[in-house]
Amino acid sequence: MNKPPKLMATAFTVAGNVAPLAGDTTSPHSLAERAQAAAQAGYVGIGLANDDLDTLIAKHGHAEIKSIIKAAGLEYLEFEVLLDWFADGERRAASDIERNKLLDAAEKLGAYQIKVGGDISGSTWPLERMTESFAELSHQARDAGSKVSIEIFPDSNIRDLPTAIAIAEGADPRYGGLLLDIWHLTRGGIAYADIATIPPEYIMHIELDDAGPQVGSIMEDTLLRRRLPGEGDFDIPGFLRAVADTGYDGLYGVEILSDEMRAMFPAEAAQRSFDATMAQFAKL
Repeated sequence: MNKPPKLMATAFTVAGNVAPLAGDTTSPHSLAERAQAAAQAGYVGIGLANDDLDTLIAKHGHAEIKSIIKAAGLEYLEFEVLLDWFADGERRAASDIERNKLLDAAEKLGAYQIKVGGDISGSTWPLERMTESFAELSHQARDAGSKVSIEIFPDSNIRDLPTAIAIAEGADPRYGGLLLDIWHLTRGGIAYADIATIPPEYIMHIELDDAGPQVGSIMEDTLLRRRLPGEGDFDIPGFLRAVADTGYDGLYGVEILSDEMRAMFPAEAAQRSFDATMAQFAKL
């Protein structure tokens, strides 16, 4: 790697005692505390989860949120996560409320990206519908000055590279592409070498973490048992080499979801996760 990587502190890495899909995801720590912790550790950006964003907008307004992030010295902001962007009925109606909020905030705050996921309910949808829906969403992200990235997840209907690539190829790659998290690729049985099959223009974002053997369901394992890079069994340098071979030179998110991480204050969580991740890049 010819230049130092730029690392993003994803929302739950520095949010404290909150977890996705477990009720309100509003962080108990102030945005200023989290942003300053991330910046001081060496991160260039930070993420915000849906409920957290709602709370911050109500408390501060968009202008003050932008000011807090800038004052900390961070350059990038991301939101997570938009689900059911392909659905219909009540699910789509609820998703559209979230979509409009996230796109509005992305435009007003200059967000780098909005993370989106596939169907985690067990429902199936035609590939054509998924492709058309993602193309529409990417156009809306373009209009908001942002972009959207699909996170491949083994417990969703976007669980393999052929499906993910087919959906992404319906969008403009400047505004819609793929998020490759080493956790989901490894747990989903996707070989790192297969990253080379992805049209490089559709690799929009990378996320890093580590793990031991799977315990419980894939969802439980995902939300409760991630480890810091280098503390598990993943071949992180091998993954990084496969990504680098595509020519990717964008941001790397660090996403650690675990009870241990949730017990930490933002400053400790940020510094430990940043140092552990950079140690893996040093191996290249």
